[in-house]
Amino acid sequence: MAKLKITQVRSAIGEQARLRRTMQALGLRRPHHSVTHEDTPQIRGMLEKVGHLVDIEEAEA
Repeated sequence: MAKLKITQVRSAIGEQARLRRTMQALGLRRPHHSVTHEDTPQIRGMLEKVGHLVDIEEAEA
């Protein structure tokens, strides 16, 4: 299965609480912090909601 590298590019300060909790669920803590997740429909749904705060790349398997 493919992997995604997710990097937080904008702060979640001032965003709705729902979006801040989504960022926490993804494991993102601060700007320029990166995490790697499997490419699943659940992760894609979360990224659709916080797409304006993160940068998404395909990661090497």
